[in-house]
Amino acid sequence: MKSLAVLLLAAVAAPVFAQADLAQKKNCMACHAVDKKVLGPAYKDVAAKYAGQKDAADKLAAKVMKGGTGVWGNIPMPANPQVSEAEAKQLVGWILTLK
Repeated sequence: MKSLAVLLLAAVAAPVFAQADLAQKKNCMACHAVDKKVLGPAYKDVAAKYAGQKDAADKLAAKVMKGGTGVWGNIPMPANPQVSEAEAKQLVGWILTLK
């Protein structure tokens, strides 16, 4: 029974770690952190700001790929051509689940 609980916990936690790993691999963590501002906002702050907005995932995925400015201050977010659309949607989906 104990091993079943471990397997279930691993299955639930694995996607969270996978998305954090993808964020690290795509250099997102050079400017962002989950729970604190670095150059860009904390991912938890992004999740809070866009909570409940139906178009948030698409809007943010586009910003990940194309960059943007003015939403979080004067420091622009550069375009990320190394991030595919599928990866951007995956990353944003993860970010929007953070609390």
